[in-house]
Amino acid sequence: MPFLALPIGPLELGIVLAILVVLFGASKLGDLGGSVGRAIREFRHEVKEGERESEEKKAPADATEEKKAPVDTSEEKKA
Repeated sequence: MPFLALPIGPLELGIVLAILVVLFGASKLGDLGGSVGRAIREFRHEVKEGERESEEKKAPADATEEKKAPVDTSEEKKA
């Protein structure tokens, strides 16, 4: 069965928001918004920290490749 995408406009969003306020109350929705914002900030922080750690792990591997003696392929030494 194909999925029917229904357009959601500002009126529909307002109705959903009004129902949420009636069900949960304005204070609980504010707390929920704060919790979601805090979770997003923590997630972003952890992603950045993970990227930094992966870059630090790559850096020592790159340094060992630089320590290898360069291979001379010039024609001058062969003659």
